[in-house]
Amino acid sequence: MSQPARDIEKAVLPNGLTIVTERMPHVRSVSVGIWLGTGSRGESPERNGIAHFIEHMVFKGTERRTAEQIAQTMDAVGGMMDAFTAKEMTSFNAKVLDEHLPVAFDVLSDLVLRPRFDDADIAKEKQVVLEEIKMDEDNPEYLIHELFTQKFWRGHPLGQPILGTPETVPQFSSAALRECFASWYAPDNTVITAAGNLEHARLVDLAAREFGGASRGGSESARTPPKTHPGIERRHKKELEQVHLVIGVPSYPLAHERRYAASLLNIILGGGMSSRLFQNIRERQGLAYAIGSDLSPYTDAGLLSVYAGTSRESAEQLIRSVIGEFRRIQAEAVSAEELRRAKDHLKGSMMLSLESTSARMSNLARQAMYFHKFLSLDEMLDSIEKVTREEILEIARDFFAPGRFALTVLGDLDGFQATADLLGWDD
Repeated sequence: MSQPARDIEKAVLPNGLTIVTERMPHVRSVSVGIWLGTGSRGESPERNGIAHFIEHMVFKGTERRTAEQIAQTMDAVGGMMDAFTAKEMTSFNAKVLDEHLPVAFDVLSDLVLRPRFDDADIAKEKQVVLEEIKMDEDNPEYLIHELFTQKFWRGHPLGQPILGTPETVPQFSSAALRECFASWYAPDNTVITAAGNLEHARLVDLAAREFGGASRGGSESARTPPKTHPGIERRHKKELEQVHLVIGVPSYPLAHERRYAASLLNIILGGGMSSRLFQNIRERQGLAYAIGSDLSPYTDAGLLSVYAGTSRESAEQLIRSVIGEFRRIQAEAVSAEELRRAKDHLKGSMMLSLESTSARMSNLARQAMYFHKFLSLDEMLDSIEKVTREEILEIARDFFAPGRFALTVLGDLDGFQATADLLGWDD
């Protein structure tokens, strides 16, 4: 059954600011977001964490509003506001009733155009971020992924932690914040997206009024694709009850033509309760409570990773079992029934994810920033349907070739040896 066409419109202001809207007349809400095409990947090693720090600081007050007034303005209209920093983007977004779009847009624009960067606020916020880093260090599931990423993309900005480090954060100065802000928060590095019950021309008018006078930023230095580093990393942390581990291999960039096939491979391998990893390692062998696989795609690189937590005694058996599943999926084509289930799962989750205004607003931003075009739901569903068993097999043979695996192990590792033969290859 064909899906109704998406009512998407796009405009670009003379200074390079892009505005994309999707009209959903059957709802009463609007989600609006301001997206910057820079995240932690744009940082130098000395300024690692500054993109995330700027995202925190804009909420501390602008030339027009105090931090309390920012919160009160959104609360007064029952709106929800959020922000996040990722490796390749920073987002400020809000969801409000359709009639309150001008209020939400005024607040978001104020944040990204006129932050104060007060010295006293900077000093306090450094302490807040250092506590955030400590909190995440105490979370083994977060920490294992961070350790893995730092090793896998070693020597490249993608390997740097988004939050920064206890060494870099205390060094941030008002001058450094202003310099990065001026370069990154420029209209030609910004996409505004909105979805819900709104008129495209109205949002373009609001955007032109707020951003029309902003000038283009300097051109960003060319990105270099990262090199990956296979091998084994051990981190001893005696107080942990479990051994946590991540095994990963390079995968495809975000806009790769085989991205849907890679997503289906991930679903079959470890993307749900009926996946091979879950059924074999948790249900049949009882080796782990939590196990699953995930795809992390970026502009010019990607990662497929498997996470699990288990006892020290079971860790070796679990690693061998994961490698065994890698071997099995590259040795023999998945069954037609498995592929059908994975396709239905991916199509269902994609359609469900596009039911909310906030999800559509995020989807518009992703397509504008990575694809520079807008795919209809039918096009996406059709691309999923076209994936064959042979294509999955080809991708598995590419991803899981010998010598590509990276393993990071975290926990009380006394007596546990993680050697190259565990991964099916020798030093």
